[in-house]
Amino acid sequence: MTISSTYPLLKPLFPSEEESVDLEGIIYKNSIDIDPGAHPADSAEQQAALNKIESIDRTLSLHFHNKIKVQSTLSRQLVSFQANKPRPAYRWYKYKEAFSASLIEYIFSKYGITSGKVFDPFAGSGTALFAASEAGINAEGIELLPIGQQIILSRRCMESEFSAKDFATLRKWIKDRPWKHSTTRETLLKLRITDGAYPKETIELVERYISTYQHENECVQLVLRFALLCILESISFTRKDGQYLRWDYRSGRRQGAKPFDKGEIVKFDKAICDKLEEIYQDLQGGNVSGELFPSRTVHGDIYLFKGSCLDVMPTLPDNSYDAIVTSPPYCNRYDYTRTYALELALLGVGEQEITRLRQEMLSCTVENRAKDLLKINPDWTNAIAAADDQELLQAILQYLENEKAQGRLNNNGIPRMVKGYFYEMACVIAECARIMKSGVPLFMVNDNVRYAGANISVDMILSSIAEKLGFHVENILVLPNGKGNSSQQMGRHGRTSLRKCVYVWRKI
Repeated sequence: MTISSTYPLLKPLFPSEEESVDLEGIIYKNSIDIDPGAHPADSAEQQAALNKIESIDRTLSLHFHNKIKVQSTLSRQLVSFQANKPRPAYRWYKYKEAFSASLIEYIFSKYGITSGKVFDPFAGSGTALFAASEAGINAEGIELLPIGQQIILSRRCMESEFSAKDFATLRKWIKDRPWKHSTTRETLLKLRITDGAYPKETIELVERYISTYQHENECVQLVLRFALLCILESISFTRKDGQYLRWDYRSGRRQGAKPFDKGEIVKFDKAICDKLEEIYQDLQGGNVSGELFPSRTVHGDIYLFKGSCLDVMPTLPDNSYDAIVTSPPYCNRYDYTRTYALELALLGVGEQEITRLRQEMLSCTVENRAKDLLKINPDWTNAIAAADDQELLQAILQYLENEKAQGRLNNNGIPRMVKGYFYEMACVIAECARIMKSGVPLFMVNDNVRYAGANISVDMILSSIAEKLGFHVENILVLPNGKGNSSQQMGRHGRTSLRKCVYVWRKI
């Protein structure tokens, strides 16, 4: 089947909703406030390099001036997890990096996407896959992290394999709390980063709960473990906070000048029963198919590839997908193996495996080592050449390497991470072009970033690379409100608003 589109190739997207582009307001100026304590020669050199980056950025912005559109109907809520909070099934696990199902529905509606097969190379918690399935469209995705895999597989089990007997068992667990009567415990794996993450009494109850659910059938086990994954943060001393876990002062861990208070640390019994009840009610409301809850809607099939998209995508057939909807990791130093360490520990992912996962992820953390991309796939020479030839990217990389040499970076891994990110994304873009059918759309949610005072226009750099790898850039849809850079960046270089966008490309 082929996805139909109500929009021809060159017709602007959402014409009634687009606002005219203010290049000064939308293509934000790469300005820098010179540190008065810096060496004058260094400051002049630094400013000259930043001016060069700004000049190239402006030239590229002129190239895309009729593509960059402020989209008033897009909001941070729509392109984040926030809009999923009230939605059955999507609300079960708070995957902070997810976009909303409403965004997928919005895109499908605007483009008239009603059939075919959709692909997401960075599936995450599976929002694009499930939203497509609910629209009757087949969906395939790739996910590397075990937490994302578990969310997708658990939900798919509940929506397609959960029987009336399983449903009754779930109700019994909510009512009887069988773990309270258990005398056995299943030791929870401890990682260096998770040691001491829970109150002592919570650990005991968690280990009893795990031991008890092992007596249930495989599908029920999957759901009970999934429910536990959903509450780990709320019952712990930790809170996910960008690049790391923040620790509550009650943990006994060393605190900074201002101790962190996360507020209520929920008791285990309340947290798990509330989550199981939420799942039960959502399933009872008709989100499962089968004899118990017959569905009037024909859902599309969902298939998940486990692993890195750099490894999996080269194995996929040419011209096989009718649309791609995705949001790759941002080039923002977030280490998902740290932020999701509680969940990975519960899933039995040890220190060695975490190190492997961190390296296999798209380069978005300073701990990523350089990947030998041509060893992964010798056919990526064109993709690497496209990154090599991208003038703005090369100017930024040269600037960051110089900042590293001058000792002005807060982490010397930043240049390697930024280079790895764009070169790996170039390879992903090349694979997307290969596996998509001609004339079909690709949608990508991403953020621009800033390092050492240099604004990195991720949207224009990736779109420029995409043009060399078989895509027509139809639009770069900009959210009305930009995102501020980090407090550290603002303190040293001043505040700059950074674009958050949805890219709209078509395979030529």
